[in-house]
This record gives sequence, structure tokens and C-alpha cells, in this order.
Amino acid sequence: MAMAGAAGPPLPRLLLLLLQLLALPAGRGNRTGPDSLYVSEYFSQSAQKLSFYSWYGNAKLFHFHVPEDTVLLRWLLQASRGKGPECTSMEITVHFRHGAPPVINPLGTHFPANATVRPSYNISIALSSAVQNTTFVNVTTPAAGDWFIAAHLPEAAGRIEVKGFSTPCPYMFQADMFVLRLTDMPVLEPGVPMPHTVVSPAKPLHVKVFVPKHAAGMRFQLRSCLTSDQKACAVRVVLGSITLPQSFQKTLTCTGSANCSLALDSPPWEKWLQIMVESLGTANASVSMEMLASFTVCRPGSASSFLNFISLNQSQAGAKPGTTGAAGSSAQAAGESPHNTSGQRSSCLQSQPVVREDLDVVSVRYRLLNGPSVPVNSLSPTLLLLNLNTGMDSGGSLVVSLLLNKTSVSLANATVVGCVSAASPVLSLNATWNCSTAFSQGYPLSVSTSSAEAMLIVLYPQTDDWFLSLQLLCPKGQGECPSAEAKVTVFAYLTPCFNDCGPYGQCSLLRRHGYLYAACSCKAGWGGWSCTDDTKAQSIGAQNLATLLLTLSNLMFLPAIAVAVYRYYLVEASVYTYTMFFSTFYHACDQPGVAVMCIMDYDTLQYCDFLGSVVSIWVTILCMARVKKILKYVLFILGTLLIAMSLQLDRRGVWNMMGPCLFALVIMIAAWVHHGTKRRHCYPSSWKRWVFYLLPGITLAFIAISVYAFMETNENYYYTHSIWHVLVACSVAFLLPPRDKHKEPWAWSKKLTCRYQICQNDREELYAVT
Repeated sequence: MAMAGAAGPPLPRLLLLLLQLLALPAGRGNRTGPDSLYVSEYFSQSAQKLSFYSWYGNAKLFHFHVPEDTVLLRWLLQASRGKGPECTSMEITVHFRHGAPPVINPLGTHFPANATVRPSYNISIALSSAVQNTTFVNVTTPAAGDWFIAAHLPEAAGRIEVKGFSTPCPYMFQADMFVLRLTDMPVLEPGVPMPHTVVSPAKPLHVKVFVPKHAAGMRFQLRSCLTSDQKACAVRVVLGSITLPQSFQKTLTCTGSANCSLALDSPPWEKWLQIMVESLGTANASVSMEMLASFTVCRPGSASSFLNFISLNQSQAGAKPGTTGAAGSSAQAAGESPHNTSGQRSSCLQSQPVVREDLDVVSVRYRLLNGPSVPVNSLSPTLLLLNLNTGMDSGGSLVVSLLLNKTSVSLANATVVGCVSAASPVLSLNATWNCSTAFSQGYPLSVSTSSAEAMLIVLYPQTDDWFLSLQLLCPKGQGECPSAEAKVTVFAYLTPCFNDCGPYGQCSLLRRHGYLYAACSCKAGWGGWSCTDDTKAQSIGAQNLATLLLTLSNLMFLPAIAVAVYRYYLVEASVYTYTMFFSTFYHACDQPGVAVMCIMDYDTLQYCDFLGSVVSIWVTILCMARVKKILKYVLFILGTLLIAMSLQLDRRGVWNMMGPCLFALVIMIAAWVHHGTKRRHCYPSSWKRWVFYLLPGITLAFIAISVYAFMETNENYYYTHSIWHVLVACSVAFLLPPRDKHKEPWAWSKKLTCRYQICQNDREELYAVT
């Protein structure tokens, strides 16, 4: 695997494509040898805007499919940034993985207990003085199937930015894939010697062999390896394909010998195994050889297909009506044999039939037909097949749990060991417990009488057939307990998020084109893959304090409501009451911790809170304008309807608040100019009104806007936003204009009586005139 980077002025996209196609060893239709035809193919996806990293949803995912018989894979990675002054030097991290999305941890948080974590393969792309950076990544003999790329910016700063106040710099990333595929790769048949010739070191030989099911071992032999001048050859044989983040290719180097061999345990079942032979000799010397591949096939012992079918029918007939899982389920018998084996102890493995039940998106449950308890002995491993090869199962977490029945173990010190592996099972648990196959590393498990429970969590399991191998290990050796048997209860399932992200997280289903995957978004200071890292977690007291501050700070609207009622601004007082009510309960529902109370749907509470906040500002400024009542109420209703529409379009846009404010200020200034011109002096005319009411109110409003727009972060949100509540409510109380001079406070009854007397006097006057 190689990588090359180049930074410079942006090149036209068609020119880059042409350069890549010319850089490949051969184009479409060009022969590199008498028996080889290479075809180059190109795959691309649209560019994505990168985000600063705070959780997995910020990483932009690219999903590609590498075809079979690919001998060279080349990634073209293009990163670019904007040209504005807000754009600074930035480092982009790109992760690669075969079979599933990469498991990454840029924040250095803890993973859940019992989770298997293997670091992803990643590179860094720097954007400094150059606006664009183009990087190439080459992978020779890549594994066929799904490949994933995840890209993200560094850790997020945590500042809450109001949409529209600042213009973030756009950082774009695009990944293109070029593959060189061999259209007629020779097939090496098992047990049949095949002669081949390596023309030159620059043109390696590629062949493939199909690994049958139940293959316990493979032996590859290179015989009669001679150069063109009949000397012992010098070649290097590479078996297998590259898979990132870890590659388990096997290398065999033959120098000075005509015969070489390599033995592999547990090769991948029912897959094509690619073999590459490179000459290490001189440039003009060809190498001839004979290749032979042979397999050791394991004879499984399991119940017959007829018995499995009867068991499946009985389990489905015994299920309660209306239960889920019967639909969309398929029986998977790992290592199912067409013939019944009378002596199961003489076979190399014991298989157990497993039913896959699709419950939901990235949600699968595995059920054993013979019951949850599995018999495990010391002579041969017990095998369970967990089917995860649909292509849509790699975006969740595979959970395997073992529970040992202590009463079933005859030996007190015996241990049941297990191994979860992909592509092929581990069949040598009694000899060595390293849980490795020919081209992959499995995940070990063990239970005993002293520790009867074990759990394994595989994050983003790769698309493949997964196997669970179980075997009983005797304390004094395998020959000491040939008749011993243990009962182990197995629970296996695929879930979008382990433990549903716990009480301090939310499981989010993400989508990239047609591919779905899940990730946890943590809150209240919790972190980690499943929100189990409490390093920066808020205490219960801090959570209660945050809830009380954000909710009780809205009570500062009570003075504004009292002032509005006292001055006979009943509509304004109603709006302030509405805002106080929904802001209180929205923040009570919006809390990340345990101190949460939602009286209605969260989205409804948020919309009502935003609507009340903007309308409160709108009616306050219009009230200060002192326009005619009929015009004021028309503007109240019309502005509220327009604000409701704009909030529905973009709830967090800055112009949803600034637009009504500026328009209302224009109306207020025009009305004040009109009043001042009509009265021929400054309006408002009282200096006390300016000094003790308007200037303090305007100052509080400007401080509130500054805190809201520029000071809020994720860490200080609960007290900075509470300050915003207090400042806005206090500014409203200062800015409300005084009541009309001819109106007395709390004199509604007199006004009603006066109106009645006026009406009565008018009638008397009219009657007298008539």
C-alpha cells in the first residue's frame, strides 16, 4: 500500500480523471501479456461539506463497492476550502475500512466495557496556503466488497453560533475510486497442478482459488520453480487480499529452492482467494512454475435437514399469534450436512441451527432452534452461524452473550472458551486459544464456574458470515474429560446502538445514499461510543441547577407582565405570558440529563418558544411607536402571521428575529419623527423618560443580544441563556411606554359606566332635538 500527496492550484476534474486513467498500468482493452486483459473502471460520489467533530454524525461517510478480481485500487482524495478571510489552515482526517464503516475515536473517549476496538487506518490532509489538496492512496490486491471512507475536521470548539451572525468557512471533501480489474484471472482448481509463467518482475501473475465450505485447512505448493535458464527461481507469493485497518496477507518467499509450500488454518469459506506471484529475479528472466492448492475438509456433525425443518415448524407453531420475528426469518444451519452423522463425537465440529429474525432497520435477533442452551464438549467445537451478509447489517453493533449453566459442568475447573470470527470459524480452540483464522483475527470469550457470564460487543461488524465457536477445555488436557459436557446459553443480536446509548444519549439513524448506519449523540457531558464515558459528565446537582436556572429565569417576565397590565397594555401582557409559559416548559423538556419534564411534544414546545420570543420583541417595539390603536393591532396580527411562517421555514435563522426587529424599529423611528415634527420638539420629550427608562432598556437589550449571539457555548449555555432571559425580560419592563394620561389604572368599571352614561346622554340629546 502506498500514498502520494500533491497540493497546488485546483485542476479541472476531467484532467484529473485523464491523468488517473493514464497512470494505471493498462487501460481498457490493452493486454499486458498473452493471457491477461485488464480493465480500468472509475467510481465517484458527490462532494460533501465537512464538519467539526463532536460525534460520529459529524463524520462524512463515503461508500464504495470494489468488484471481484481487482488487482489495484487507487483513491483520489480531493479536499478544498473557501477563499474568504474566515478560512484558516485546517487538517482533515480521513479513515478507511473494508466491510463496514470505520470505528473512530478522535476525542479520545472510552468505549463501553466488553467492546472490541481496533484502530482505524487513517491519513491526514493539510489545507494551509493552498486552497485545494489532492492526495492519492494506492491499495494493491484489495479485498472485494464494501469499502468505506469517513472524513472529518478536528474537534468542535463547542461555541453555539447563531445562524446568520457569522459565515463559517466551507471545507469540502470528495473521494473518487479507480480500480484495475483482471477480466480473465486464471482459476486454480483444488488438487489439480497448474503450470504458469511469470513473464517479468514488472508483470506479476494473478490467480484465484475458490475455498469450499467446511474447509479446515489449505496447503499451497509451488513446485518445479525454474527460471528461463533452468536455475532455481526467486519469487514471492502473496496469498489473500488487503483489508483495512488490518491486513492479514500471507507471504511466501522462495529463493534457491524449486519447491515451496505454505499451510493455512481456517481459510475463508465460500470465497475466492487471490494469489499473486512476483518474480524477484532480473528484468529479462521469466519464471515457470507449477502451483497446487489442496484443502482439508472438516466433516460436520449436526442434526439432519429434516429434523431441523421439524424443529423450525414446531417452534413457529408454538409461537403466540401476533408475535414478530416469524416473518422475514431464514434458517441458517452452520455447517449443515446433507447426511445424518451417527457418531457426532467423531466429527470435527458440531453445528447448531440458527434462525435470523429481522426486527427493524439494523436490528436482528438470532434464535437457536434447539433452545437457548448449547451443549459443548471437549472433542470438537460447537459452531453457530450468525448471518450478517445482507449488506445492511454493518451499521450497528453485534452483541454476543454467554451464560454458563454451572450445574451442567462435571469438572469444577473446566472452562468453556469461545471465539467470534468473520468469514471462517476457528476450529482449533483445544490446541491454541489465539482466536485467529487464516486471514483475520477473531474475538475471544470464556466462561467458567468462577465467571459464568461473558459478553462481547463488535462495533460496526463487517459484512460477512460470522461464526461463534465454543469448546470445553479440561484443566489437565483434552484426554481427561472425553465425556464431559457443559450447557451454555447463547444470546446474540444486532442492535443499532448498544443499550440504546444509555440514559444520557440518543441513538440516531444516519443515511448515506441508500446505506443506513447508527450512532450515539451524547448529552449532559457524557461521551464515548455508547455514551458511557463519564469523565466530563455533569453531576445530578449540576443538572438540576441547569434546569432551575433555565426555567425559573423566565419568571423575570412577571414584572414586565405587571407593568403591561398596570399600563393597560393587555395584548402585550398576553404575549409576555405566552412567552414565559412556553419558554419555561421548553427548557424543562430540552434538558440533557435526568431533570426533564415535557408537557407536550418537544418540537411543539420549541416552536412555541421561538414564536413567543420573536413576537414579544415585535409587539414591544410597536407599542413604543405609539401609533393609532387600529393600526397597531393590525400590525400585531399581520406581523405575528408572517413571523409564524418564517419560523416554519427556518426556525434558527437570524433574520427570523432581526427582520421583525428592524422593521418594527423603522416603524417606531418614523412614528417618533412624526410625533416630534407635529409637536415641534424631541419625542419622547421628557429627559427622565430617556435617562431612567429608554437608555437602561436599550442597554439591557444590547447586552442580551451580545450574550445570545457571541458568548454562548455548550458548557456555559445554562447560565448564559438564563442571563439572556433575565436581560430581555427586564428590558421589556423598561421599554414599555407610559399609559395614556387620560386613562387611570385599574379603572375599567368606571370606563364601562362612563360609556353607558355617554350613550344615554346622546340619546336624550337626540330625543330633545327631535
